[in-house]
Amino acid sequence: MRVLFVTPEMSDFVQTGGLAAVSAALPRAISFLADVRVILPGYPEVMRRLVGLEHVADCEAFAGLPACRLVRSVTADGLWVYVVQCAELYERPGGIYGNTHGRDWSDNDLRFARFASVAAALAAGTLDPDWSADLVHANDWQSGLVPAYLEWKGWRIPSLLTIHNLAFQGLFPRESLGRIGAPDRAFQMEGVEFYGKVSFLKAGLQYSSHLTTVSETYAQEITTTEHGCGLDGLLRRRSNDQQLTGILNGIDESWDPRICPDLVRPFASGSWEAKRVNAHHLRREFGLAVGRGPLFGLVARLVHQKGVDLVLSAAEAIVQAGGQIIVTGKGDPVFEQALVEAQRRRPDAIAAAIRFDPSEARRIFAGSDFTLMPSRFEPCGLSQMYAQRFGSLPIGRRTGGLAETIADGETGFLFSDPSAESFLGGVVRAFAAYGSKRHLNKMRRSAMSRTFSWNQSATSYVSLYRGLTAPRIAA
Repeated sequence: MRVLFVTPEMSDFVQTGGLAAVSAALPRAISFLADVRVILPGYPEVMRRLVGLEHVADCEAFAGLPACRLVRSVTADGLWVYVVQCAELYERPGGIYGNTHGRDWSDNDLRFARFASVAAALAAGTLDPDWSADLVHANDWQSGLVPAYLEWKGWRIPSLLTIHNLAFQGLFPRESLGRIGAPDRAFQMEGVEFYGKVSFLKAGLQYSSHLTTVSETYAQEITTTEHGCGLDGLLRRRSNDQQLTGILNGIDESWDPRICPDLVRPFASGSWEAKRVNAHHLRREFGLAVGRGPLFGLVARLVHQKGVDLVLSAAEAIVQAGGQIIVTGKGDPVFEQALVEAQRRRPDAIAAAIRFDPSEARRIFAGSDFTLMPSRFEPCGLSQMYAQRFGSLPIGRRTGGLAETIADGETGFLFSDPSAESFLGGVVRAFAAYGSKRHLNKMRRSAMSRTFSWNQSATSYVSLYRGLTAPRIAA
């Protein structure tokens, strides 16, 4: 079975969030059960890090989309990666979705339509004479047009779209329809139209053969008005037709504190003195005072969804009770500035690193006692899994993947409402656990014993693939 995995980012090369980690791990986990290949846009980071690029095909311009090239390479561990190479669309300073000021690129419709159109053509077998796909696995709005192009071109290839975060929808003015080469008939409620705009995500939701999302709880939540982001009606219909499945993400095996090279002292469950050494090093690294109280970490995008405002509102209470807080991440400038100001007021107890460094993140998980995750919604979440593997007990809202991966009172703490009061209730419970070393260490052992392996998720995906491709392969 040949599977084309379409993603806008992959942590081997470039990462802005959890999708990149999933895109690096899931295809590799699936590769034991299927011939899976990845396709990415040709960002500078991708072009620099792939070696031995081989020309596959030249793609002509059409509609408002410029000409481009398709090239391919293979990673050191044998994963085939295709790259859509187009300097005017992808090779530019700034981020992969926006400029250095954090504003979205004005031509993102062209950038990701070009990417999706090439992916669809590759899957259909019109570009690589040596390979075509039995199924396309697209991810989020940036590849949401792949199932649409398959439909518009009449290429009868089953497709699956995974929703990693429904809140990001890829909305563009109606004029985009002509630029991306979509037929006029697509601009309707049963097509790509969403409140007068073109929605790349809705295209994927509408035209894909099946939908998945990254936890069973989130699959249920997005069919409700509260979490459906205006698409709950469509998602309810797909769910009622048994075309929406929740499959929990995993984490890769490198998240193991016994072998992690980024720690000042690797440690195993029960090696609490070694964990204390990591905590002491972390305090020094971030300029905090020596402390006897608990150390709280926040490793997240600094946005409203992640409940950063709740952390800010609870910060004084945490510090007054003897705790310390280390935050790392980037996001909303308002939150970034508020965290820097909180550090200015209490440099002995609060550290804010407005950046993201993967090695630094691992040291925060290893050195902290608790990980703060007061998300308003969380499709899956990875930080709570990383934290548990490193003996940092997560404090998270009972939503999405957090509800499925945190055993309340056993491997972390769950609270119910996205409010300061409810969040503080979880923090108070954490302080109480910290006050009993026997109870704290029992919870740490339980947390660190969890694996969150990709194997089960990969098996679930391949089972879906087989169901979707069976009629085509039989034919």
